[in-house]
Amino acid sequence: MTSSRLTDYVAELNEWVSIETPSAERKSVARLLELVAAQCARSGLCVEWAGGGDGACHTLLARGGPAGPGPGILVLAHLDTVHPCGTLQSALRWRIEGDRLYGPGVYDMKGSALMALAAWCRLRETGRSSKVPVTFLFSPDEEIGSPSSRAVIEDEARRALAALVVEPARDGGKIVTSRKGVARFVITASGHAAHSGSNFELGRSAVSEIAAHIPTIEALTDVERGITVNVGTIRGGTSPNTVPAHCRIEVDIRLQRLDQVEPTLAAIRSLTPRDPDVTLEITGELNRPPFDHGPESQRLFHHARTVAAALGIELVGMAAGGASDGNFTSAIGVPTLDGLGVDGAGAHTLEEHILLSSVVPRIDLFASLLETTDLGSLQTAPTA
Repeated sequence: MTSSRLTDYVAELNEWVSIETPSAERKSVARLLELVAAQCARSGLCVEWAGGGDGACHTLLARGGPAGPGPGILVLAHLDTVHPCGTLQSALRWRIEGDRLYGPGVYDMKGSALMALAAWCRLRETGRSSKVPVTFLFSPDEEIGSPSSRAVIEDEARRALAALVVEPARDGGKIVTSRKGVARFVITASGHAAHSGSNFELGRSAVSEIAAHIPTIEALTDVERGITVNVGTIRGGTSPNTVPAHCRIEVDIRLQRLDQVEPTLAAIRSLTPRDPDVTLEITGELNRPPFDHGPESQRLFHHARTVAAALGIELVGMAAGGASDGNFTSAIGVPTLDGLGVDGAGAHTLEEHILLSSVVPRIDLFASLLETTDLGSLQTAPTA
């Protein structure tokens, strides 16, 4: 039975992966969304579309479970990847080597999105059901910050009692119980160009201006408190013998807690030119708020750990530095668990793969979570 289930899963995943879906290739992403929507409908789920507009892909919603006005479970997945079209035919071919299945997006996160849908089908096959309504949300643009799907995610989360995010598992099956928030800034200095030999004194160096600010920016890092500020790129100047009129840096900020956001972002926005003849333009914002492991999420984790133990699985939680759509649900107060997908490694690399041995156990675990998670299970569970 297990072998047959895994064979079916691999065949379906092959179909999903054959449609390469980098976030910017909207037609390709839409093709996969339509394929998944048809599969959801065959699985007894009611399909809806939300969001979109301005050329963006719609977000796929698939609903099932008992009807009623009460809060339900929100399952978050995304179908876009970071790999450009053509990767499947060249640098990262679909292949199975022992326990590893390779392919673009198999780990992050088509394998886990399919796992969630397979868990729903498993419930139906075995005559079981969820106690509360379940909404599967398949996003088209998570890898670029969820610009078109964020509002849909937050709207659905406000009606949910819990959010289960099927980003892939980590480090041998660990799930994610907290994530850092992410902010991105672009800082541009504009000075005055001049010949560095003939008219050096007439120039105002944008590179020097930016260089003077970098130590101040990176001094905001506090590793012990979970704050990192990284100047990741710098571009400026035109030639060695020209005083540079323009310079631009990109800054990545990671934050552990919500109360760290405003002070850190305010410090970046308050930067002023050292040279009065140079101007600074600062643009940026919080891309994803921190996902904190608060008491409600601790109760959800305790419930998940109890469910896993009944299946012979020791569920371990961990903090992650990267962000996901779970950051949005957590920030508005919805109990959230992440990393509930299949195990593997190599996200965003040409070694991306999933472990086939993890697939059926994770399907069974997720099916049990869908079946048992309700308001009562979260109210009675102690904090972890």
